Amino acid sequence: MDKKKSERVRTLTRTDIESKLEDKLTGKKLTHKLIVDSFIESLRELVMEADPVIRIEIRDFGVFEVKKTKAKPRARNINTGEFIYVPESRKIHFKPGKIVKEFLRKK
Repeated sequence: MDKKKSERVRTLTRTDIESKLEDKLTGKKLTHKLIVDSFIESLRELVMEADPVIRIEIRDFGVFEVKKTKAKPRARNINTGEFIYVPESRKIHFKPGKIVKEFLRKK
């Protein structure tokens, strides 16, 4: 079996986000701005902790994934037309959950 297929990607859930938020909000006066800012900051920190890939699943909303990209040895520079090497890197991908996907499909 392919080695890449057998490796499990670490999946974080709502509980992990809640614990991250709890650490940030302990002892502070709660305001809507503080809660939203803390939530976004917590998501950003969890994504940045990806080593090298991670999956953050929020039920009924969607999944954020940090994925590796492959190196591209023969990418073309549009301006000059010359071939360049693009090293492998990572990207973030969002896959909407069932409820969000159904809403987006409505006319």
